[in-house]
Amino acid sequence: MNMGWVELLIILAVVLLIFGGSKLKSLGSDLGSSIKGFKKAVKDDESKEEKEED
Repeated sequence: MNMGWVELLIILAVVLLIFGGSKLKSLGSDLGSSIKGFKKAVKDDESKEEKEED
C-alpha cells in the first residue's frame, strides 16, 4: 500500500487539528532530544566495550 503526498497532507492536517501547532512543535523537539540522547548512550556504550576489549 503506497501513500501519496495527498494522503500524507490529509494526515498532517488531522494531526494539526487534534494537537494544535504549539503542542506539535513541543512534541517534535521532545522527540528530537530523545533521539539525540539515545544515540549518545549507544555511542558511549560502544566506546566502553572497545576499552574493555583492549
